[in-house]
Amino acid sequence: MLTNLQDLHSKYSKHAKHDYFFVASFPTGKPPKSLPDLLQEYNLPPGLFPNNITCYEFDEPKSKLTIHLPFVCEVSFKDSSTVRYAPRVKCILLRGKLMGIEGMKMKVLVWVKVTNVAVEGSKSEKVSFTAGVKKSRPKDAYLVPREAVRVEEV
Repeated sequence: MLTNLQDLHSKYSKHAKHDYFFVASFPTGKPPKSLPDLLQEYNLPPGLFPNNITCYEFDEPKSKLTIHLPFVCEVSFKDSSTVRYAPRVKCILLRGKLMGIEGMKMKVLVWVKVTNVAVEGSKSEKVSFTAGVKKSRPKDAYLVPREAVRVEEV
């Protein structure tokens, strides 16, 4: 069992496309996927999370995904939406959906907790956010992981 995340980072960083690392077991001996690749595999836009994540954990049998970030941060997307991320975001990852999200907010006049993110089908051009009310946004706004800006939690 790995107990030191820095050791894991050193071991797998040569396989990463970005400066983040992964916590998971790899029984097939294959290198870990980047978070954007994992999201795409589940029919979600690869840019839903910022490019400065520290690591992520994915328990595939339970579909539990946890994303770790170095600090509270925000990302502004090209559709003018702004999403705020806690240092730890937890959710259930299903085909085309992130459900039961903890640690993610979207600005809708005020900050509202995001509870679900879904893509209705592999050909859909919309990403639906449920944050108090369901809000659909253009999928292409979330295709590329963006740089996050550190913010103070209020």
